[in-house]
Amino acid sequence: MIRVLIVDDQILFAQSLKMTISNYSDDISVIGIAKDGSEAVDFTRTNQPDVILMDVYMKKMDGVHAAKIIHQEYPDIKILMLSTYGEDENVRQALALGISGYLLKDISPTVLITSIRSLNSGMVQISPNILHGLIQKKYVNPDQNDKSNKAIAKLAEVLTKREREIFSLLAIGYENDMISRELCLSEQTVRNYVSLIYDKLGVKDRFEIIRLANQV
Repeated sequence: MIRVLIVDDQILFAQSLKMTISNYSDDISVIGIAKDGSEAVDFTRTNQPDVILMDVYMKKMDGVHAAKIIHQEYPDIKILMLSTYGEDENVRQALALGISGYLLKDISPTVLITSIRSLNSGMVQISPNILHGLIQKKYVNPDQNDKSNKAIAKLAEVLTKREREIFSLLAIGYENDMISRELCLSEQTVRNYVSLIYDKLGVKDRFEIIRLANQV
């Protein structure tokens, strides 16, 4: 049984989310609801859930701050940030903390349930709209005049726009079949692109891609 804590200052939404999880799954149990980040930290220290569904904006302590504290104390607990909006800065901050995903609240119940279950595989869960924004801003159309982003600008010089899209997906753990579906390409085409990316960047595998992405 996957034990879940829901953290949201909109109690009606939190209760609705709890009911949705109960109705759509028999292997996930909501063990508590916290109305702000501070309550989430206290609850986690006492009960240590497997997964935390964390709202971003809350008055007493926001979700990013709470996620930082919880991840430092309990790095094995999976944290999924939930937000109405996909602000780039919040996404970057959350992912930098090592959280397990960032999803928009308008996702379907089945996608949410699947995302919670998929956490055990170590795959980062990011809403497609958010992912697209990150790809476009950081890797696909980087600001080559920004001297603080020299590594990203260099990446833009070496890789084509399509290769940068695939690079960004590799960097967050996507397998070839997932990239194929995300970008509407055949798996063979994806494999060809991956080989080209390896050659251009001088890397041997996906682990080196991830390390390189973390440097930029």
